Amino acid sequence: MALNPFFLQGTQSEQRLVQDIINEHLRFHGVDVTYIPRKVLNQDTILNEVELSKFDDNYVIEAYINTFEGYSGAGDILTKFGMSLRDELTVTISKERFEDFISPFLDASDNSEIALATRPREGDLIYFPLGQRLFEVKFVEHEDPFYQLGKNYVYQLKCELFEYEDEVVDTTIDEIDTQIQDEGYITTLQLIGIGATATASSLINTGYIREIFLNNDGSGYTSTPVVTFDAAPVSGTTATAVAITTSKGGITSLKEILLTNTGAGYTTVPSIYITGGGGTGAAATCSIETTQKGLVSITVDDGGSGYSSVPVVTISSPSAGAAATSTIGLGGTVTQLTITNPGAAYSTAPTVTIASPSGVGNTATATATVGVGGTISALTITNPGSGYATPPVVTISNDDAFKDPSLATAVARAEISSGNIVTAIRIINPGIGYVTAPTITIADPPLISGIGTYQFNEIVTGDRSGTTARVKEWDKDTSILKISYVDGTFTNGELIVGTASSARYAVDFHTNDDTYDKYTDNDEIETAADLILDFTESNPFGNY
Repeated sequence: MALNPFFLQGTQSEQRLVQDIINEHLRFHGVDVTYIPRKVLNQDTILNEVELSKFDDNYVIEAYINTFEGYSGAGDILTKFGMSLRDELTVTISKERFEDFISPFLDASDNSEIALATRPREGDLIYFPLGQRLFEVKFVEHEDPFYQLGKNYVYQLKCELFEYEDEVVDTTIDEIDTQIQDEGYITTLQLIGIGATATASSLINTGYIREIFLNNDGSGYTSTPVVTFDAAPVSGTTATAVAITTSKGGITSLKEILLTNTGAGYTTVPSIYITGGGGTGAAATCSIETTQKGLVSITVDDGGSGYSSVPVVTISSPSAGAAATSTIGLGGTVTQLTITNPGAAYSTAPTVTIASPSGVGNTATATATVGVGGTISALTITNPGSGYATPPVVTISNDDAFKDPSLATAVARAEISSGNIVTAIRIINPGIGYVTAPTITIADPPLISGIGTYQFNEIVTGDRSGTTARVKEWDKDTSILKISYVDGTFTNGELIVGTASSARYAVDFHTNDDTYDKYTDNDEIETAADLILDFTESNPFGNY
């Protein structure tokens, strides 16, 4: 038999009244919690298991705490894995409030993995501000109280304390995001906060090895051979060098010989001996420079730090070129130019400038002739001038425009260690024509000082490997960066760039990879227990 048609079982206005009363009750007696929906990023298509999820939205909603006497559940228990917290929380939220203020945002999300937007979903999170804890929704009860006036008005969310499993929590609310800052699988990187530029000094002399000629590169080398020279005269310095090998088609031979000391005081060309290394056939000869000075050695005074790649070494050009003096005759004319220094490495005739007379007269002019070896072989007077009371000063240009810098200026190459410091500088070309020891300039390391401050939860990227990760913690004082969700492998020396902060620091080395979980303290418990009871030798409670 049908219901009595003269008695209504609930009208829309009555339902509206009940809903308004419930909403008002929640505002009076509830607390503001933050509802954080789960977005599934990766799911097993066979077992439908969620492998990776993300929490990056947040919605504040009022909720009534059903378990007002405290957390329910098993509480804090001791398991074989350590201390585990099994707190549970039950909260009630308004169905209308959820559907009006949260569902539209979920429904409009471009993330297709939010499959259910009309009601709270199991797996979503609730941030409970009183204990500053994250709870995971385990069950949504939508029929308690049940069908009053023909409608349900609330959702009852039964939650358990959230156990972190490498989910991405990035709500942009620090109070929430930092709850899992020290949890999950964390990689620790030691970054180079401050690098330092290496410095070096040089020595010059005459009688040095000007150039090495590799006449035969040999073959069959299994290790680097030793290179030696004939000894220099007693007052000189014996040259030293190292061999650089290369392998082509399975055959290892010499690629080049680099000088570590070009020697000094040689008056005759020394012989070069290549021994050891398991190979045969390599041979080399050299030339020497006995009149003009060149680079003898480079000493690394400070190896610096932060060199992830070999830096460029720059050596200053010879500071003085060719020089000459003048002689005057009758009538105050310039009658002779005498070369006192022929210079070196001139590829074209330099400009010759003769000073003007101090009184009335004409300025003399002259031209230069380049001879063998790039030296100035002759100076020709084109205008003797007049009115000179004393011999004028003669200047011969030393500009790079007239010289072959590949011959005149010394060239060297640096070597670095696994500790990212400069350990040695090898001489490729000792140069020629130096009057004073040249200045050695070593390029700055890739990053002399770190820039910026990494932000928690931002994505960082390696500039060479393309590896990405999320920032867990950044300590600028120690230059230690803790990261998670590492996709790839960071390489030593590359820059770690923050996408949000634009911070840039170079990787020095990995310190450790570890799993952090505040719920598992079994190592600490075991250590403490061993101090009380020792089962390693016998049962302290006796044998039965």
